[in-house]
Amino acid sequence: MTAPKQFLRLPAVIALVGKSRTAIYRDIQARIFPAPVRIGVRSVAWDSNEIEKWQAARIAESTTASQ
Repeated sequence: MTAPKQFLRLPAVIALVGKSRTAIYRDIQARIFPAPVRIGVRSVAWDSNEIEKWQAARIAESTTASQ
């Protein structure tokens, strides 16, 4: 059985990635950070799997850049 998706609200995303709200939305506009999904009429959240993939890509990028 597949684990259910987990949605993260902005404060959790900020805590996980260490970026400010402004930096997150700027990177979304630049298409270098995952965009949120609409979960209600006036609310959005991020897919935790997409955030994990973004983190893994940043780690891989920094590892190859330092070699």
